[in-house]
Amino acid sequence: MTEGKLAGKVAIVTGAGNGLGAHCATVLAEHGARVAVVDIRLDAAQEVAAAIEARGGTAMAVETDVSAEDDIRRMVAAVVDQWGRIDVLHNNAAALDLKTRYADRDVCNVEIEAWDRSMDVNARGAMLCCKHAIPVMLRNGGGSVIHSSSGFGVMGDATLTSYACSKAALLALSRMVAAQYGKQGVRSNALVIGFVLNEHAQKEVPDEIKQILLAQHLTPELGSPRQIADVVAFLASDESAFVTGHTMMVDGGFTSHAPSLVPIRELFARKGDNKW
Repeated sequence: MTEGKLAGKVAIVTGAGNGLGAHCATVLAEHGARVAVVDIRLDAAQEVAAAIEARGGTAMAVETDVSAEDDIRRMVAAVVDQWGRIDVLHNNAAALDLKTRYADRDVCNVEIEAWDRSMDVNARGAMLCCKHAIPVMLRNGGGSVIHSSSGFGVMGDATLTSYACSKAALLALSRMVAAQYGKQGVRSNALVIGFVLNEHAQKEVPDEIKQILLAQHLTPELGSPRQIADVVAFLASDESAFVTGHTMMVDGGFTSHAPSLVPIRELFARKGDNKW
């Protein structure tokens, strides 16, 4: 990747106090962007911003609850006051706390609080960030909006109903932004992110589950946060100037094949050939 390809750009990354958001904020800064590290926890945002600056980057921490429109207004105003523009909005924030996860099960057992929180943070929050950041982009000739969706947003599964529906909503939001503001220079793309070995996965997911998931990937290894952040940096940069309205699968091929692939592959291995 070309170093400095985001020089002069100002990027907002929501949910950047830890996990994938922190990695994305760090990589955007590595490529020269000035980065607003936005998180509901100010101490976490400050820690990431300080780490970016310690490595020679430029960052600011902004405490924001993305489900609260007044917070988003203040966040956007703070970024504009600091740097005068917004070129990149990465809608990464998501409600993934354990309380919400445990309450977000199959449809007949979803607790309504989990549904409301997932929609408020994951879908409503992304829309509100677009609502207030895009007008600033338009004043400066355009920008790039990147939405972090999930494999749950495109496939059915046994649990996390609310999370899945909220992530599916981001795919529609991304296309709406692309269609409505593309002629004015704003691009919008969504990432369908697969299973990534971030801090949570390393600590909480049993090895047996990791192996089951790895078998369904078309890559030798599971994904890393850096691999996601590199795609975000590409979409944030002018290298992707002709890419908009697109849903990009960043999942090691997890969603690209028939469910029968793994058992069929095992059958062929036992037979010693791939003849039916």
